[in-house]
Amino acid sequence: MQSLIRTPHLIAPTIAVLMLLLLIPTSSEVEIDCSSLRMGQYICPDPTLRQIDPKTQQLRGCTQENKARVWCIAVDGIVCSETKNASFTREMPCKWTNGYHFDTALLLSVFLGMFGADRFYLGYPALGLLKFCTLGFMFLGQLVDVILIATQVVGPADGSAYIIPYYGPVITVVRSDNWTYRLPQDNW
Repeated sequence: MQSLIRTPHLIAPTIAVLMLLLLIPTSSEVEIDCSSLRMGQYICPDPTLRQIDPKTQQLRGCTQENKARVWCIAVDGIVCSETKNASFTREMPCKWTNGYHFDTALLLSVFLGMFGADRFYLGYPALGLLKFCTLGFMFLGQLVDVILIATQVVGPADGSAYIIPYYGPVITVVRSDNWTYRLPQDNW
């Protein structure tokens, strides 16, 4: 019987603690600097935005330094301190283009390469004139140019990249230097 009498003394403090817990805002979101996020904590570019330029097939705002600022989105629960929401901007690599289409250069090389039309199109007038005067180096130079353009070794003279569809046949050359470490394979 005495234990029932003591219960009213415990009810009031318990209700007060519960009320305080309900008033304290609890959030599962964390505000951090989004430039320090690791791979898997964000997606770049934000797939809800159309950030591929249909004219150049590269990221919008691609500069001659082959970089573009794009909008990214952080995973749920992360709030960026720069924007106070889940979106932020990040610099991504891209290929700067200046209006030269890969398919046009390849077709000119195949069909009019003996007259140097491909080299004139890409901005190499001296080589184009030389190919024109020698009938594409007796068709051997035409064959070599078809291979060089198809493998994207020869590009536009201004240093830009070809306009190729974003998920098209882009060749990326991987080079090694003194800092490259090659792992031995099992069959070596």
